[in-house]
Amino acid sequence: MNEPWERDVIEKTLLAAVTEQRRARRWAIFFRLTWLAVILLVALPLFASWFGNSNDSLPAGGRPHAAVIDINGVINSENDSARKISDGLKNAYKDPNTRGIILRANSPGGSPVLSGMAYDEIRRQKALHPDIPVLVAVEEVCASGCYYIASAADKIFANQASIVGSIGVLSEGFGFTGAMEKLGIERRLATSGRDKGMGDPFSPQTPAQISMRQELLDTIHGQFITAVRQGRGKRLQTGEDLFTGRVWLGSQAVPLGLIDGLSNVDAIAREQLDTDNVVDFTPKDSFSSRLGKRLGMQIADGVRDGLSMRWW
Repeated sequence: MNEPWERDVIEKTLLAAVTEQRRARRWAIFFRLTWLAVILLVALPLFASWFGNSNDSLPAGGRPHAAVIDINGVINSENDSARKISDGLKNAYKDPNTRGIILRANSPGGSPVLSGMAYDEIRRQKALHPDIPVLVAVEEVCASGCYYIASAADKIFANQASIVGSIGVLSEGFGFTGAMEKLGIERRLATSGRDKGMGDPFSPQTPAQISMRQELLDTIHGQFITAVRQGRGKRLQTGEDLFTGRVWLGSQAVPLGLIDGLSNVDAIAREQLDTDNVVDFTPKDSFSSRLGKRLGMQIADGVRDGLSMRWW
């Protein structure tokens, strides 16, 4: 029989060997997972570019069709609204089978800047392709910045219960100066420039800043009105004040000249473009693009300006 010290040495040797094997196995698993992560990081963008293409391989339809481009949700940079409209228009116009373009609108509005950019692009493309009409089909709502964009089209249609209009501008924010005084909190804001801190919710507004802010709103509102008048022309009725920011139902908007009739995408394609073939030309975000935007939005959620302007 082995001596106790011999057994002890053997046990320790075996235990060390088992421990070393476990350590080697853990490192092997770690390296495999690392390589898998690297492969996924390389492969996912390629996979997304092949199968999640934004618009490079749109269906041509094979025969004459109505090209549909969606205007969905809030018009802002997160949704990439202006670029999607622009890219959709370019691809639709490139297709020789496109008989006309239908903007399917479902938006409460959003950024004045992006709305203006989309409006200008529609008018530019219309001038380049005068034989291909641009029509709008309002579904639930097309208000404020969405209506600004829609007014660039040749004709606007909606459901009788759709919400349209809201030709106005809104700037919102909060003021906490009263609550801060009650709590004994002092705001220490250092600026270079008299009006640099305008819109700061923790600082009082001066009469001059209130006036300046209103002047900005009125100027943008004037730009909105000019665009609508330019787009709708003599169809607008002058007896009703259309520019107060109120909304109308589709059935009310027809006699006011805000829209041209009651219809939907399929009916517009048949009756206005003489085709029952509807092809979606709305640019789709790739997987990598959606992932990047989601990360960006999570970061941006905590960074909001005190002075924000939008149509709605």
